[in-house]
Amino acid sequence: MKIYTKTGDDGTTGLVGGNRVKKYDLRLEAYGTIDELNSTIGVIISSDLPENVVETLYQIQNKLFNIGSLLASDEKGEAFTATLSITAENINDIEVAIDEYQSQLPELNHFVLPGGNFAAAQCHVARTVCRRAERRILQFAEHSKVSTETIIYINRLSDFFFVLARKLTFDSGLEEVGWKKE
Repeated sequence: MKIYTKTGDDGTTGLVGGNRVKKYDLRLEAYGTIDELNSTIGVIISSDLPENVVETLYQIQNKLFNIGSLLASDEKGEAFTATLSITAENINDIEVAIDEYQSQLPELNHFVLPGGNFAAAQCHVARTVCRRAERRILQFAEHSKVSTETIIYINRLSDFFFVLARKLTFDSGLEEVGWKKE
């Protein structure tokens, strides 16, 4: 099977279910940004990280594939993606990780400039891509059905990446650089 199909040469792409839409459709902006976030997480995983962090990131990547599939499904494709939901338990898992990491960090009393070591800096990139994904999903949700849990999960995920960036910076012995109002 060839990787290229030539079916998108006309500026459209196929959804799960068979309908075709323009490549700039809000739906594609939403799940394309989720794909970008997932790739950014892959870069983070390529760093030297504790195994428990890697495992958490793999779980997140799998959930992001679920979200991307849900967003890429038209009415006919919903039967295929019906089992790929995001649940309150998934949201709780992210909140537990945030709370665990945050409990190991000094209190934050200023804005932090993105940075730290490579993995921490990439977490800041993931945080900003996640925020963009959230905006795209919310925009898409004005016209199509998106579960509340999906929206909450993505919102929590950006917080997760902020806290993980702080934790990786702290664990590497580096100091966070605070924003100086000049």
